[in-house]
Parts: sequence; structure tokens; C-alpha cells
Amino acid sequence: MDYDKLGLKMGLEIHQQLDTQHKLFCQCKTELIDEEFSELIERSLRPTQSELGEIDRAALQESLRGLNFKYENYSTHTCLVENDDEPPHSLNEEALDICITIACLMNMHIVDEFHTMRKQVIDGSNTGGFQRTGMVATDGYLDTPYGRVVIESLGLEEDAARRITTTNEYTQFRLDRLGIPLAEITTDPSMHHPEQVREVAYMIGQILRSTNVKRGLGTIRQDLNISIEKGARVEIKGVQDLDLMAEIVEREVQRQLALIDIKEELIKRNAKVLDEIHNLDSLFENTESKILKSARSIKAVVLKGYKGLIGGEVQPGRRFGTEIASYAKKRGVSGIFHSDELPSYGITQKEVDAVKNYLKIEENDAFIIVAHDEDIAIAALEEVKRRAKLGFEGVVEETRKALEDGNTEYMRPLPTANRMYLETDIPLFKITNDQIEPIKNNLPELPDEKKARIIKEYNLSEDLATQLVKRQVSDGFEAILKDIDIDATPVASLLAYDLREIKREGFDVNILTLKHFKEIFNLLATSKIAKDSLTKLTIETIKNPDEDVENIAKNNNLIMLSQDDVCKIIAEIVQNNQSMVKERQMGAIGPLMGMSMKQLKGKADGSLVNKIVRDEIQKIL
Repeated sequence: MDYDKLGLKMGLEIHQQLDTQHKLFCQCKTELIDEEFSELIERSLRPTQSELGEIDRAALQESLRGLNFKYENYSTHTCLVENDDEPPHSLNEEALDICITIACLMNMHIVDEFHTMRKQVIDGSNTGGFQRTGMVATDGYLDTPYGRVVIESLGLEEDAARRITTTNEYTQFRLDRLGIPLAEITTDPSMHHPEQVREVAYMIGQILRSTNVKRGLGTIRQDLNISIEKGARVEIKGVQDLDLMAEIVEREVQRQLALIDIKEELIKRNAKVLDEIHNLDSLFENTESKILKSARSIKAVVLKGYKGLIGGEVQPGRRFGTEIASYAKKRGVSGIFHSDELPSYGITQKEVDAVKNYLKIEENDAFIIVAHDEDIAIAALEEVKRRAKLGFEGVVEETRKALEDGNTEYMRPLPTANRMYLETDIPLFKITNDQIEPIKNNLPELPDEKKARIIKEYNLSEDLATQLVKRQVSDGFEAILKDIDIDATPVASLLAYDLREIKREGFDVNILTLKHFKEIFNLLATSKIAKDSLTKLTIETIKNPDEDVENIAKNNNLIMLSQDDVCKIIAEIVQNNQSMVKERQMGAIGPLMGMSMKQLKGKADGSLVNKIVRDEIQKIL
């Protein structure tokens, strides 16, 4: 695709949890828990007017679903603030400092005052029906291989509650995540190539990892804003896989182009969505379709001029009918039937012909059927008509969800500025130079910079250096080498790889302190243990963290033999196998090494054993 010709524009929104001691507006810990809740709170939410007297369209659309919400509450991990039964406490300054650090690393202008706003969110993920948010910095930039990208804003806000389960009657949330500090980073729409947006997301991720942020699944969420010249802005939520970003962009461009073609064809055909909702119960009294037989009511609408377009593909495996069905599903139905795909699903050609005759379907007309309870079926068909009419607009501004295959699915209309209004329970917070300067003068080293320095300074492989930085153990690595004169490779290997395997075996590696590691590697540096004993000694130290590490090595028979003792043992092994040496000559090294290492049981370094075996073979030869 010629993205320049299409006028492709993209922007990123990244939400990152901050690793602070407590939540943004209360003293509760920022920990997720999976215990039985102490109480369950039930609520219903509704949209409110903004300061301009207007209601946000996304909030209104959510309210039409008529859902109730349940909240799992914990007496030990949540408080009245999360329940919206108590005013918020003062702003978490630790979270603000982390955001200032991020802002400095992205060349941003930090605001003089932090003003807390309320942002309407009535999908139930916030107990009060709004999210508290505020602006920390604006007008930054990042230089990328594709050119400079503007960072429009950096906000600090509350994370939402965790969604646990959803039924037709209610959605249940857990309040442990609600209120965790969240940094929101927004770029301008200056990206014009699918690979560029991936590069920018990676660079922002590198900056975030260099600061005090949470790590792991669900701690960072990335959203994409995409549009083309003849299309419209669409926000795609939950773009987690960097390697899938380019594919998502390509498929969204494909979708917008397909919708533009559908729009032009609808206009050309002078198509029309008829308002009447028809009752088809009598036509399907004897149907063999299991879905229709189980429904209390079967309704239909006529779309004049839509034949062939509803079944038209907009993304791989997804059709215009899928787009329409996504709207209908918001009213509680599992799907729709449209004439472009019938007969199918147990509906026969005879039944299709009967419907066409009853609805007076002409050559280019189509129809859509919904089967459910009568009220739900009617509500779903109202959404069907609304989405079908939007076909005349081509691409609709909306929020969509990223799917695992690179496609997207409708979630709700795109929010507007009408959902923001001032938070009156929290005073403004002044950000002074006295707060900014110490942070600016002590900025962390970015991961890629740290990796390059470690490779050069410690003569490590790129793979080991990458893993040290990625697993956030590079500081410990450097602290060990600062005090102990030792080859860097075994230190890096233990921290980057072996600890991960030890953890997989069920051992709590977090018990180990820097002091433990220094004692372990000091034994290696003074030739008291072999490299092959490092993993065993580490595990035994985890089991006995309060004991002296050298005593642990002695008790587990890991202390190395003297070189003289090693020479005596190997000399005896070689002498007992003279016939093999004379027959194989230097080819006997392999078997003799195996015999020696087995008898020494890790009490000698492999390179030393290899040298002595060679020397003893040479004596015989």
C-alpha cells in the first residue's frame, strides 16, 4: 500500500502502571490479590452533563446497555476511597516524581500546577462513574529512525478496577487495581508508516523501563489511533504485542478502504434503511434452525440496496455484516442473520424465499434477522439500523478492540471532550523547580545505552547484556563486579539465566540479597568453588539464607580440591587407562575428561581438569 498517498496518520496512547508504595489518592497498597473478597458492593451508573451542559456520546451509549455492577471489596487492601464513600486523599508525590522523570527523558515541558480532573467512565470500571486524571507535561519529542515524533502530553491518572466476570445482568469488578497510579503518554498523529509506530512504542517502552514502573502482564496498555485521508480517526484498544502492531495498522487501513467503497456503492444505488421492524414468528413456526426455535421472538429489518455489501469483506475473515453485528451485540444478542449469508445456520432456502416474499425484497435489497426476547430483539435491530445508516458515512469514529489475529472489533463510540470536568475535592498541586531540578540532574540511564556500555565495559556478549538489562538485574551485576575481581561472564550468566531456571523449579530467588551473591562469587574468585557449583550453591543458599555461604559450600561438599589433589586423582585415572590412551592417543581426552569430572564431582574447574588430562596423556605418549 502507498501509505503516503492514502494519507495514513497514526498516534499512540500508552498507559503504564507506576511502582509506588501506595495508590494515587489513598494509602492502600498497589498490589493485586486473588483472595476471597470480604464484601460485595452493587451499583448502577449513569452519565452526567459536562460543565458545558453536554453528555459524552460514549458514556451515553454505555448507559443504554442498562448494566448493573458488582465490586469485590477487601478490608485489608481497599478503603472507602475506592468505594467512592470518602473524598480522595492528597496526591501521591512519589507518582508525580516518576512522571516528572519520564517527562525529562522525553524532552517535555512540565506544567507549573497539577490540576485534577474527572473523566466520565461509566462502563463500571470506576465506582464513581469517573476517573481522576491530570496533566503533568506537554510538547516533548523523540527522535526515531523515521524522524521526530511529538509527544503531545503526559498525564497522571488512576487505573481502573479489574473486570472479573460479565453476564447479561451485571459485570463484576475487583477493586485492588482501582487507584494504582498510571502514566498516560500521548503522541501526536505524526507517524505515517506501520513500522514507525512499532519503533516509537519500543522507544517509549525503553524509557518507561528505566524508571520506577511496574513490570509484567497487564501493567502496560497500548492504544493506537489510526486514520486515512478519506476515513476517520479510530482508536484501537489493547495493542499489546509490538510485533503485531504493523499488522493491525495494515488491517485497519484495509477496513477503512473497504468501508469507503461500501459508502460509494450505497450512494450509487440510492440505498435506504427502512424504519419498520417486522415480526417473522409465523414464518418460522416449523423451522429446524436450533437458534430460531429457542428464541421467543424473531424480528427483521429491510435494507434497500444493501445486497452483496453486507457480506463484503472488510478485514480477513470479517465482513460488513460483522461490523453491524458488533453494534447489535451491545444490546444483548449473540449475533445476527443477514440475507447475504443465507440459507445457512439451519435456515432453509424455502424459508429465505418466504421471508423475501413477506418483506417484499427486491433485486438489490437485503434483510437482517435477530432472534431473542422481544424487547432485546427490537433494541438490537435499532442498533442494526443505526450502524447500517452509518454506512453512508464510510468510516465511523469509534473505539475498537485489538484481536489476536490482527483484526479489530467495535467497542463503543469515540469519546468526546464532553466527558471532562474539574475535580473539586482535590486542591491543585504546584510543581516547582526545587522539585524538578534534582530529578533532571539524576536521570536514569536508558536501557539501550546501558546495554551498549555493559558490552563494552565488561566484554560481555550482546545476548547476556540484553538479558541483564531486560530482567533488571544489571545494577546487581555491576555492584558484584565493583567489589570482586572476577570474570564477568559467569556472574552475568547466573543472574540472567540460571536464576530464572531456579525460580521455575519453585525456589524463591527473592530471598537472596546482594550480600549473598557477593559471598558466592567471592568463593569463585578465590578458586574455592568451581563454576559448575554455582547453581547448586545458589539453591542451597536459598534454603539456608541465614547461614554463612562458605559453610554452606563446605556442608554440601562443594569446596574445590587443591591443584595437587586434582593432579593425583587425574594421574591415577589416566594410568589405569593406558591401553586406551595408546590406542586412541589424543582422542582419549573425551572419555578421560568424563571419568575425571565424575570422580571430582564438581570440586575442580573444568578448564583445569582439561589441562591436566592433556598433560598426563602427553606423558604416556
